[in-house]
Amino acid sequence: MLPVIMLIIALAARVPLKRAVFSAIMLAAGFAGVFIAFDFFVANISPAVQQLSRVRGLNFPVLDVGWPPLAAITWASPLAAICIPLVLVLNLLMVATGLTRTLYIDIWNYWHFALMGALVMTLSGQLWLGLSASLVLAVYCFKATEWTAPDVLRETGLAGISASPISVNGLAPYTACVDWLFDRIPLVNRISYNPEQRSRHRPDDGQIDLLDLLSEPMVIGLLMGLALAAAAGYDLKQTLEMGVHISAVMFLLPRSAGLIGEAMMPITTALRDRITHYFPARSELIVAIDTGFLMHHKSVVVTGLLLMMLAIVVALLLPGNRVLPLGDLPNLISVMSISVLMFRGNVFRAVLAGLPVIVTFLWVASEMAPLYTTLAQQSASFNTRDLGLITAFTDGGHQLRFLLFSLYRGEPWAFAGVLALLGASYVLWRRAVASNRANAEQSVRSNA
Repeated sequence: MLPVIMLIIALAARVPLKRAVFSAIMLAAGFAGVFIAFDFFVANISPAVQQLSRVRGLNFPVLDVGWPPLAAITWASPLAAICIPLVLVLNLLMVATGLTRTLYIDIWNYWHFALMGALVMTLSGQLWLGLSASLVLAVYCFKATEWTAPDVLRETGLAGISASPISVNGLAPYTACVDWLFDRIPLVNRISYNPEQRSRHRPDDGQIDLLDLLSEPMVIGLLMGLALAAAAGYDLKQTLEMGVHISAVMFLLPRSAGLIGEAMMPITTALRDRITHYFPARSELIVAIDTGFLMHHKSVVVTGLLLMMLAIVVALLLPGNRVLPLGDLPNLISVMSISVLMFRGNVFRAVLAGLPVIVTFLWVASEMAPLYTTLAQQSASFNTRDLGLITAFTDGGHQLRFLLFSLYRGEPWAFAGVLALLGASYVLWRRAVASNRANAEQSVRSNA
């Protein structure tokens, strides 16, 4: 459906027909490739993780179904049909009045806002409360997207775009504070490992560098597959097959996702030009698109892969956790993408910062499982028979959505959490101001 929507938007933005159709086809192919890679990953890793649980005597009563079923459940909610146009109108009004520079054209990821509303509506039974929660989350997302755009420009060279999902930008205030802290810790502030930068600047002299080799997604996938298969008690043939299969997934995933970003660029450029034409005073718009355009960034991929391995270990050891990451495990690459750019591609910092994120993902996903199961049972499009409790590791366990949900639930701690979020958002805003200034100075020097 999304390629059709983007085709309509492209034609409305006056993208030439041939180019619009080609972009829509490329977008569909990119999403198909990503879903195929995800399905192949889950098909291979699920039996291994289940066997690992049996061998180690572990019990995880909550099933991680991943974000696609969660999105399908949300789209089936009666609130979604009202929420989507409301959020779109809100975004256009905020752009027109100068309250935000973010043009949120990623219609597909509006499901994040609808999910927020569906949770609150299920809790309260009130449609208007659910819609208010959706709009509050949307406003926050518009501003967070705007404030992370300088990091996207600095690390990728892409001007006027940033990542759209709230599952990604929701971590931005936390990341800004942690990065500030890392800068002030002796020795730690000197440690940096940036495979993206190494790949850009290292001359091709034919020599094999160990760090470069270990930063390759295929190699990390191979090692992850071998380690998991060995821990699950697989024989040699099964272990080698697992290693090769996971290696293939990690090669194909960035390639497929890269098509999404390539397909989006003509559409986003044309749409930004049309909006600028109608609103001349809004010349520096930030177009919010899906994280696919970041999936080829080596630091993003390596960070995600390392955290995927660590997530399984943390899940096995974490007290109070009831879910083993499966369906949503690959989504860590996307969720951490903007944070990696905010850390200037430093994998060391991103992995350290990602560990508390994983812990809270697991706790929240476990806590919210009954409510997600209720939503699924209310949806005719999702078969919940014999599944028991369901959740999604990252999107179901997202901290910001849980904070807002707890606020609507009247939890006393949530009020203090909102104050902390506002303080962290101030740090993010100050960082964005400084980054914009630095990017402008760099542009002047480059043109001189």
